[in-house]
Amino acid sequence: MDTLSEDLKKKLIEILNLTDVTPEEIDENAQLVGGELGIDSIDVLEMVVMVEKEYGVIINNKEIGEKIFSTLAALTDYIRQNSPKFS
Repeated sequence: MDTLSEDLKKKLIEILNLTDVTPEEIDENAQLVGGELGIDSIDVLEMVVMVEKEYGVIINNKEIGEKIFSTLAALTDYIRQNSPKFS
């Protein structure tokens, strides 16, 4: 089990107020924005703030943001590669 991925699932549920979703129900390879979770552009802003605050990763480029937030797996990989917590 990937602890970073599990941590991200819990944080997403909390910040996006996904009260009817459990971490186990979030598919790491499923589309995040516009997918089953109903994540929209406002939610992405909240996720960017959380990633910057919790992991010290700055996301200030729309094209990079679109790739990073395409799936939970992509977000996990990006944080692992760019966060000072994992260097």
